[in-house]
Amino acid sequence: MTTPAQHPTPSNRDVFSMAWPLCLKTMMLQGIVAIDAYLISPLGEEALAAVGLAGALGGLLLGILFAFSNATQIRIAQAFGSAGPVELKTGFYCGLLINLISTGIGLIAVLAFAAPAIAGFAQTEWIEAQANAYLSVFLFVILAEAVGQTLSSHFNGCGRTKVSFVSYLIALPVNILASIGLIHGQFGLPELGVLGAAYGTIIAAVLRVAFMGWIFWRDHRWFRDVAGWSRGSFGNALKRHFAFSWPIAITFVSTAFSNQACMLIYATMSVNQFAAMTLILPWVNVLGTFGMSWAQATGISVAQLIGRGATVAQLDAFLSRAWRAAFIASALVSLWYLGFCLSSGVIYAALQDETKQALMSFLPILLVLPFPKQSNAICGQTLRAAGETVPVMNIFIAGQWGFKVPMTALFVLYLDMPVFWVFALVLGDELFRFPLFHKRLYRGDWKHASSAI
Repeated sequence: MTTPAQHPTPSNRDVFSMAWPLCLKTMMLQGIVAIDAYLISPLGEEALAAVGLAGALGGLLLGILFAFSNATQIRIAQAFGSAGPVELKTGFYCGLLINLISTGIGLIAVLAFAAPAIAGFAQTEWIEAQANAYLSVFLFVILAEAVGQTLSSHFNGCGRTKVSFVSYLIALPVNILASIGLIHGQFGLPELGVLGAAYGTIIAAVLRVAFMGWIFWRDHRWFRDVAGWSRGSFGNALKRHFAFSWPIAITFVSTAFSNQACMLIYATMSVNQFAAMTLILPWVNVLGTFGMSWAQATGISVAQLIGRGATVAQLDAFLSRAWRAAFIASALVSLWYLGFCLSSGVIYAALQDETKQALMSFLPILLVLPFPKQSNAICGQTLRAAGETVPVMNIFIAGQWGFKVPMTALFVLYLDMPVFWVFALVLGDELFRFPLFHKRLYRGDWKHASSAI
């Protein structure tokens, strides 16, 4: 019989096999509203404004849902490592119920407050009406994702990240074709305009959930043959699962609001400086997806190792390998940034020279940024995998509200610093959190975490 000490730890190839589907899935997931916006762009700026307004509210609900699902993913990974069907069943159904409850609360909040918020920002009555209509349909997408993200969390936690990736690979072309048909009245479908994009997204979301649900039924029969619950009862297990999950959700909400606060401050800068920040930040987020996917895969592996009862030596050996590979990945991202900045004058040829110069000035920061960002991500995901979600939340909040937002306000509103120094605060935020994360990780308490759900 193989003991925990004899069980091999995952190789970097194992981590990579989990990371690349996570990365591509995340990029496709982030593109849900972006695809809708692209497909309705022929309808004009007012249609885009309507989708933008509704998408901002819908995206916040989806983000909270994904945060809870990330927690479920870690709990499933721990259960998978311990090879316990009762724990797998408990983690799945606790995650599903929390997703459904959080979605229900979010839907009630949207129904109560979304219309006044949209009315306050919409520039015309037509935009207001279309945004409300789009959001009312998009809410069903969120409901479908409450189930879909729980299924994704199960497969990801079990190391089967390709299942979730394939589900998006199937749903994406369906989303595009259905949306085109319903927006413009093609393929014999009714012409619904802005509303057609939302219906197309619903069709794709339901198809994705059906695909994963079928695989889940084939593999587990919804755990109907597994008796009992972890912790003696479902209620006890649910309380423990929620205690683990809520700090991750709070971290997401804090991040969303701190980013929005910074964007509002950036908007007070000169047009050229604000344009440069608006152009570069999405690239930072997109490339951050690669590093975050590696960190998530590392966290899944750590959770499985803890569930398996791995020794301290095994955990140290695995993290050392994962960190070396992350360093190489960070170097590749830096090279990509180098290529982007050197070619930015060609990519954005229509921009004014001042904006191009601002983009080029970001290069020194971009060359360094991937290294602390990636290392912090691995620390955060590892600590979460061991159950330390509250300390990770505290570190994020300290960086966001104790450093990034107030320093951005100081640099922009009071000191009127050049855009280079304002963007440098993105790196400064990572450097602020760097010692906090690494001190917590090197303390080593997480290596003795309980694997029980």
